[in-house]
Amino acid sequence: MYILLSNFSLLEISYVSTTVPRLIFDLTSPQGVISFTDCFLQFYLIFSLGTSEDLFLSAMALDRYLAICHPLRYPQIMSPDFCFALVVASWGLGFMAYIIPVTMVSKLSFCGPNVIDHFICDAEPILSLACPPLGVTPFVCQMFVDTLVLSIVVFIVLSYGTVIVTLMKPSFKGSRRKAFSTISFHLIVVTLFYGSIAAIYICPEGENQVEITKAITLFYTSITPFLNPMIYCLRNDQVKEALGRLRRRKVSLLGRNMTV
Repeated sequence: MYILLSNFSLLEISYVSTTVPRLIFDLTSPQGVISFTDCFLQFYLIFSLGTSEDLFLSAMALDRYLAICHPLRYPQIMSPDFCFALVVASWGLGFMAYIIPVTMVSKLSFCGPNVIDHFICDAEPILSLACPPLGVTPFVCQMFVDTLVLSIVVFIVLSYGTVIVTLMKPSFKGSRRKAFSTISFHLIVVTLFYGSIAAIYICPEGENQVEITKAITLFYTSITPFLNPMIYCLRNDQVKEALGRLRRRKVSLLGRNMTV
């Protein structure tokens, strides 16, 4: 499990490094110019890292399913070699999955003015600059995203659904609380990531749709990767103990101030 979490942390760092530095540069620069190559490189990295995050979340869901539903077989199935294979597959497939859509978009002709109404090079703003006819490129891009996200969401829901049903059995009464506390942090991370993606799909069309999409994109590309390490740190006993000491110290200081 820890090898998955360590690689997931590395992925979050890479995710933020792809978007935030460029965002800060554009906010401080009066023109905010980005080259064609840099824009498509960011476009490719964002979707590749997002796909890898999808796969890592599904791998962690599989890990929790095996640990709770098949505890006796867990050490044999989730061996170091198998964990390493999951890590390689998540990184490799993540960076290979979106090569075809990015290549198809890059071969389109673009009409001026080449102003992207977004703070990152996302698929929809780039396609809005392309000269018609666009052919099947928008359909292929949407199909790749929908197929990938839907299949992984179904897998994660089935995995955690099976885990919850298993924990509700009488045989897990003694360890139910500990197991629920373990998967709850995973569910929070999954909800933050897929909840923000789902919000883009259900966003109502209108004048404010672009601004709402920008805010949601900012949330799952910058804020969510910042929150995830903090959420996972709450599982660590040393972190809990340090937070407990900090809380007791604040209560003690407040008590002294009230006495004075």
